Amino acid sequence: MPKPPTVYDVAAQAGVSIATVSRVIRDPDTVKAATRDRVNAAIEQLGYVPSASARGLAARRTNVIGLFFPRHDDVEPPALAEQTEVSVITGDDEQPENENLYYDEVLRGAELEASRRGFALMIASGTGGELERLVTDLAGRVDGLAVLAGTVPMEMLERVARHIPVVLLGGDGRQDRFDHVHSNNGPGMKKLAEHLLERGAKSFAYVRGPEGVADDDERFGGFSQAVGDRPVEVVRGDFTRRGGRAAARALTSTPDAIVCANDQTALGVLDVITPHEGKPLVTGFDGIAAGRHSSPSLTTVHQPMSELGRAAIDVVTTRLEHPDAPRQTRTLPVRVILRESAP
Repeated sequence: MPKPPTVYDVAAQAGVSIATVSRVIRDPDTVKAATRDRVNAAIEQLGYVPSASARGLAARRTNVIGLFFPRHDDVEPPALAEQTEVSVITGDDEQPENENLYYDEVLRGAELEASRRGFALMIASGTGGELERLVTDLAGRVDGLAVLAGTVPMEMLERVARHIPVVLLGGDGRQDRFDHVHSNNGPGMKKLAEHLLERGAKSFAYVRGPEGVADDDERFGGFSQAVGDRPVEVVRGDFTRRGGRAAARALTSTPDAIVCANDQTALGVLDVITPHEGKPLVTGFDGIAAGRHSSPSLTTVHQPMSELGRAAIDVVTTRLEHPDAPRQTRTLPVRVILRESAP
């Protein structure tokens, strides 16, 4: 099989530099018509198919944006079964629940915006000892990186940011030098807590996420502002439905309201605690579709998850074009949605 033509072959036949070939492919309007015609003729004659790496030669870009999410579970996937029998299982506690519907929505928005801007999206997910290897490897393959705030050590992000733009999903940017995209977490949770107070709640349980997650800190701060010195039992969860069930079983009090840091946690709480005569009130935060269909349907704070993903890509690509622009933090609006779990 003959060796496929390269960008160097096109440049040689057209009598131009490889940078010019790349500009004709990436941004043809910036090249004189006569030169552009020679390059296009060489491409057609040679049968050259531009690759992502060739398109990025002039600008030293890959045309790929990286997106890194943590993994909040350590569930081993089951071995591939060779048998064909259908098994019957009672209950769902032992079933792995690896889905994260918040990430799914953010990812959908990021994919749309990356595609619209002519970039591919490369995704990695990990935790623990593999985290540094994964982030370093991802950063070496992309033009810019979006990371959930608080999930990657700051010193690692500082190293990465010496080479490529980094935007954090979450956090407000007051403690670092990165661009940030986040929802209006604190005020949204404060408004939700004020609604629970209006409903007559006097004692609370609050199910948080893992330590060090900026969004969780902001939401708990907004909740605390609203409830003041009223009794609050705080339990740590992990943002998963399974973790929500465990947190509900760990409660030592019988509060008027159980406030959860995200919807999947709240759905886990509802798996264990069915409100009777309107108590306890149960709420979440995110606005995932599953909350509309739970029983009871879930009162929550809806954040524009898909728009967060789109905004993150927009900030990264803007930083690529304007590396010296002032640092920015984009705050997206939220809405309190009242449903059956806390009407």
